[in-house]
Amino acid sequence: MSQPWNRAAIVPAPRAPDEQLGEWWVDNPWRITDGGYNLSAYERNRTYLNVPGEGFHDISRLTAADSTGDGRAVVAADLTGDGMQDLLVRQVGGGPLLLFENRFPKAGWLVVSLRGTESNTHGIGARLTAEVDGRRIVRECYPHNGYKCQGQVDVHFGLGTADKLERLTIRWPSGREQVLSDVQANRHIIVTEGDSEPRTRR
Repeated sequence: MSQPWNRAAIVPAPRAPDEQLGEWWVDNPWRITDGGYNLSAYERNRTYLNVPGEGFHDISRLTAADSTGDGRAVVAADLTGDGMQDLLVRQVGGGPLLLFENRFPKAGWLVVSLRGTESNTHGIGARLTAEVDGRRIVRECYPHNGYKCQGQVDVHFGLGTADKLERLTIRWPSGREQVLSDVQANRHIIVTEGDSEPRTRR
């Protein structure tokens, strides 16, 4: 199948579709769904839960995320404002968007937004290391990009039962290293490169 860039294009069938083989033709592929068709092969989406010491468990059916709508992209974002990341799934069939609210037990979290001065404006490329309860959690500021989607620039940490970070180390793209101590959990902070005092967004 070819897909013309011109959404008004009409592409005639090269031959008559063989209905016995289940073939069909749409003269403008941008309007496939108008005729009740879709290109989904009905593969089910999968969702995995990372359990420390046990690996990944397939929880697709439990979450109802095992849609057959031919998912093409997924973005994690806190859409309800509770600090827990929800999932937004873009798919070809079965409805264009699915929203999955995070209903796991409430846990600690921290969201960090970066503001570069020597580095780029959003600190893209920065490496953040959180030290909490004897653990080190490493995140990099690279917005997730998928098919026709892009995630947030903010960096999200899941903190379990912790109510603060002992230390948050930011290595900026400029090479500057910035260390924040005793960072309280369950808030969204804005860190400016070179400024030792972060601002609280919420």
